Amino acid sequence: MRLSTKLALKVPQIRRLWTHRSNLVAEVADLRTRLAIPTSAEIPANGDSPFYHYHCDVDAQDLIRRYALVDQPSTPGMLTNFLGVKIPPADFAGILDGREGEVEGVPIPANWHADIAEWAAALRAVDAATGTFRIIELGCGWGCWLNNMGAAARSRGLALDLIGIEGDEGHVASARRILAANGFAESDYRVVHGIAAPKPGKALFPVVANPGATWGSAPRFDASEAEIAEATASGGYALLNAMTLDELTKGQPVDLLHVDIQGGETAFLADNFDDIKRLVKRILIGTHSRSIEGDIMRMMLDAGWRLEMERPAILGIADSVPHVVVDGVQAYGNPRIG
Repeated sequence: MRLSTKLALKVPQIRRLWTHRSNLVAEVADLRTRLAIPTSAEIPANGDSPFYHYHCDVDAQDLIRRYALVDQPSTPGMLTNFLGVKIPPADFAGILDGREGEVEGVPIPANWHADIAEWAAALRAVDAATGTFRIIELGCGWGCWLNNMGAAARSRGLALDLIGIEGDEGHVASARRILAANGFAESDYRVVHGIAAPKPGKALFPVVANPGATWGSAPRFDASEAEIAEATASGGYALLNAMTLDELTKGQPVDLLHVDIQGGETAFLADNFDDIKRLVKRILIGTHSRSIEGDIMRMMLDAGWRLEMERPAILGIADSVPHVVVDGVQAYGNPRIG
């Protein structure tokens, strides 16, 4: 039996473990926020930074620099990054406080939310695109990769089809607002209020008081009718549509699938792998544990995909238990349609 088939058979077990880890996810998200490095200037510009320890078969830093804009003007009330994407610090309370009007430099080795490995892996998909650049960002938050890769693709003169799905209603509104603020027409993007899932159906998603300071929420699948009624009546959860990749793509080829769904990566990939093989040219995955990294790498390599970027998750230890402080990065190219 092929390893990917074995993993698919274990998906119900994986999903149950995922459901019971919501509290840990929230704790780890808080830890990431406390340990986040707020400006690229404060990151060591030498090998002391863990963000230099990636593996790639192209010059990742050169790729990033080729897309960097120079002599960008400052925009009041906005943080502007190296691609010209404008980000409102007001949407990121406690993370981007006081950075209004700032223009960031090239994120080498990293900036406030991504490092060399993730930037280069995403830009590689833009570099290879022709005609229309289509991205699907699962758990899109404020539309980070829709905005950034949309801006990079626009600089190449490509048509755009930017698709995001997000469970937090506040983040959905933020993504749509930031996309509009960066000059994307409504015809360029679609942000869905829902959950990326291994199978169609419904999922519970936490309702938070301050979406701008909460980025680690995880959905809950397979709740009973009584549990759903209790959760929604409490006001602490919303009941959302769970959508598969096939529903999101509408059968169109995808240049980049960005997967960062708080520990559900293995289950999503296993259950949607036939569609991924058929539709997705490149996939970029944020990993949330060593076991997830190993499972995904075995699954993808067993299916013949090309490993194009790898940086393991950065761990911390609390009470003798490892916690992910910074998500890992894995990126693969599809040998069939890439």
